[in-house]
Amino acid sequence: MTETGGGGEGERGRVGDDSPPPLARSRSHPLAPVVLSAEGLTKSFGKRQAVVDVSFDLFAGEVFGFLGPNGAGKTTTIRMLVGLARPDRGRVRIGGLDLARDFSRAMARVGSIVESPDLYGYLSGRENLLHFARMLPDGAEARIAELAHLVALEERLDDKVQTYSLGMRQRLGIAQALLGAPDLLILDEPANGLDPAGIREIRRLVRLLASERGIAVFVSSHLLSEVEQMCDRVTIIHRGRALATGPVRELLDRSASGGTRWRVRPAARAAELLAPFAAEPPLAEDEETVSARIPKDRIPGAVAALSREGIEIYSVEPRASSLEEVFLEVTGGETV
Repeated sequence: MTETGGGGEGERGRVGDDSPPPLARSRSHPLAPVVLSAEGLTKSFGKRQAVVDVSFDLFAGEVFGFLGPNGAGKTTTIRMLVGLARPDRGRVRIGGLDLARDFSRAMARVGSIVESPDLYGYLSGRENLLHFARMLPDGAEARIAELAHLVALEERLDDKVQTYSLGMRQRLGIAQALLGAPDLLILDEPANGLDPAGIREIRRLVRLLASERGIAVFVSSHLLSEVEQMCDRVTIIHRGRALATGPVRELLDRSASGGTRWRVRPAARAAELLAPFAAEPPLAEDEETVSARIPKDRIPGAVAALSREGIEIYSVEPRASSLEEVFLEVTGGETV
């Protein structure tokens, strides 16, 4: 399902046009306005709680990842963000506008693809875009050529959509969602089912929209490595609850699964000497490599202890965490 914002840049901000309030700014992102704010979103279906007290802010010019396994509550949350489902509790604000109270003006700032793009296979790509552009204020049709170039479809725009690959359909869906010149783009599993080349193209496009056009992009995904490469910040959701939120780099640095790799000789003896400094028993990986989780402030003492015992030290390097390791930590070892 694709939704297209109903008002472009030219339709907003003029004197006397009943424009929405200026976008709020955040203490943590003082230079970037808050485009989307979710506060305590909760949704149940019968006795099953699908989403429980989920909150986050999304800022202009950033890519925000919503990471979790299938069934975690990602799509239910997105449906609440675009008004397709009513939260039992909580509030959504888009560009400072309360979605429940000012739905039309709030959604005029949004373009979205929920679950899959709505496209007509028997029409060409251009005809699909024209069809949706005619539902929008004047000016949307004029953006078709620019958007076709942006999503790298200008050479195939007059071919029928039924001849497109899955990646091409996804890119056409993004062009459709951008027809209204939205401030916020919401994408539900945009890389799902794509081959590596298609995934890379979607990643490039999403990063470009955020960095060069200042669009706030919300991306839900269960693909850990893709979220790690694509997103500036991420919320990890599991069984309907947001377990961790923060910049990707900060979550990786904060992870306890990170550690240090010591190139030393002999490794077995070094592992014994490092044990009092480590959070768990160090592991001698081979004759001259030891992995150990040692807090940063204890590393100088560990180095001194090895030196006193005549251990040859070649290097001490941080071992980077992956988003997969962070996910396993916060979910108690459950996989995506």
